[in-house]
Amino acid sequence: MVRNMFDAIAPRYDLVNRVMTFRLDTRWRRRAVRDLNLAPGSRVLDLAAGTGDLCIDLRKAGLSPIAMDLSYGLLANDRSGAPRAQADILRLPVPDHSVDGIICGFALRNLVDLQQFFVECARVIRPGGRIALLDVGVPHNPIIRFGNNIYFGKIVPKIGALLSDGPAYRYLPKSIVYLPDRNVMEKMLQDAGFSDAQHSQLSGGLTQLMVGTRNS
Repeated sequence: MVRNMFDAIAPRYDLVNRVMTFRLDTRWRRRAVRDLNLAPGSRVLDLAAGTGDLCIDLRKAGLSPIAMDLSYGLLANDRSGAPRAQADILRLPVPDHSVDGIICGFALRNLVDLQQFFVECARVIRPGGRIALLDVGVPHNPIIRFGNNIYFGKIVPKIGALLSDGPAYRYLPKSIVYLPDRNVMEKMLQDAGFSDAQHSQLSGGLTQLMVGTRNS
């Protein structure tokens, strides 16, 4: 279902993202790349890469990205020019300890097994490599949370229906409920092999970022 949904919204995916986030998504991606904190030339998997926005930012930072996504439609609309492959990111077609880092933007809530994903990331990242995971968040401030609930619950679906696909953009704001609490996710990432994993809220909690280093 998720693959078909993203195939359907692929042609206008970037446009809707820019409109519904007021271009804050560009700032969040740059922060994730910065906090990945890898040396120039490092090989980085961009998982659930979509149309390649993060790959573009990774290349600007001097890194070497490889895009992977379950949706062929999104990959077909990739603008980054990075090598790309259609793949299930819960079962990566990558050897053990073969990449320097992994980055993933706004896909965790679409995964059927988050713990398996974290373990799979630990498998393919070399010891000392890094991970940076972005997704939507739940603001702690009750006023911001109230406004965010109205915006993403009522307004974003209308923007999506106007510019792209109505059902998809009714699902996406609701999918935040599939994410565990931030403390639970942080613990899951630590248990998977990233013992220094840390969680941060961005833009008042509209977005969350988890980063960590693969244990030696």
